[in-house]
Amino acid sequence: MCAGPRGAVLRPYQILRREALQCSRTMAGKKVLIVYAHQEPKSFNGSLLKIAVEELTKQGCSVTVSDLYAMQFEPRATRNDIVGRLHNSEAFNYGVETWEAYKRGGLSKDLVEEQKKVQEADLLIFQFPLFWFSMPAILKGWMDRVLVQGFAYDLSKCYDGGLLQDKLSLFSFTTGGTKEMYSNGGIGGDIRYVLWPMQHGIMHFCGVKVLEPHICYAPENVSEEKRKEMLTGWTQRLKTLWKEEPINCSPEWYFK
Repeated sequence: MCAGPRGAVLRPYQILRREALQCSRTMAGKKVLIVYAHQEPKSFNGSLLKIAVEELTKQGCSVTVSDLYAMQFEPRATRNDIVGRLHNSEAFNYGVETWEAYKRGGLSKDLVEEQKKVQEADLLIFQFPLFWFSMPAILKGWMDRVLVQGFAYDLSKCYDGGLLQDKLSLFSFTTGGTKEMYSNGGIGGDIRYVLWPMQHGIMHFCGVKVLEPHICYAPENVSEEKRKEMLTGWTQRLKTLWKEEPINCSPEWYFK
């Protein structure tokens, strides 16, 4: 038991309330960007999004959502992403052109808006269903187009030295397969293999620290009670999210 200012004994609910207040003070003012990739608001992913927005807002966080399907976000990386002249009009190279455009303020409006959201965020949450052992194309397109050289990384500034190293990230997603299928001895292999290109190859490469993923296995194939448990588990995790330590984003974490 804990003692109060005058040595009084605090009851358990008082302890929890005090901890909650301390936690809320820590989280107040934090900015969160949720990049959401699902077409249906009534889906399980939609429920996870709703819970995250409500819980984080309740904590005092400022939450912004990029609902990619609702925004009709363009996933294709093309020369339309560059406003004005090209650096080399003879042979188009997307990486070079977006880098040069970023330096001179010549990226398209939609990219500038998304980059501003990223720049302001303390935490990036990616909410999506797993498609073919990866993220949906519209979300991959967001990664390709928004996280360009000069903004998210540079050749001499990547991984722990990446340009977004003051940020946290969390991949929250659903699967079609069961947890057993994505285990070390399962037919799909360890789910960490799937996470390697997303967490390490993108987030860590840009310097972003990575929290443990939040995975809801096969929500369409379990009971309503189990689905409610999954949603409750997400709510509970969000309550203490800011106390979590990032994973050791190294090959050993993924392939041990």
